[in-house]
Amino acid sequence: MHFTIVGRIRNAEAISAGRSVRIRTHLIQRFGAGRWRKMKGEATIRFDDGTLHRAELHWFEAHGIGRVYVKRKRNLD
Repeated sequence: MHFTIVGRIRNAEAISAGRSVRIRTHLIQRFGAGRWRKMKGEATIRFDDGTLHRAELHWFEAHGIGRVYVKRKRNLD
């Protein structure tokens, strides 16, 4: 089910960085070189049916490239 992030992502923290990011070679091939980090945080999301939920999100990001592959791990409410 697709979703849209509403507002800010709170409590963002790095899970892994640098060589410990498992799909680092894929990220470099697809988006370019950078200091790739796997991140997690909480945000309010809106599903396609219009419902709002607070959820834990995981994503990859690098400076100058931004946030890619945002995935909802679980609902918090």
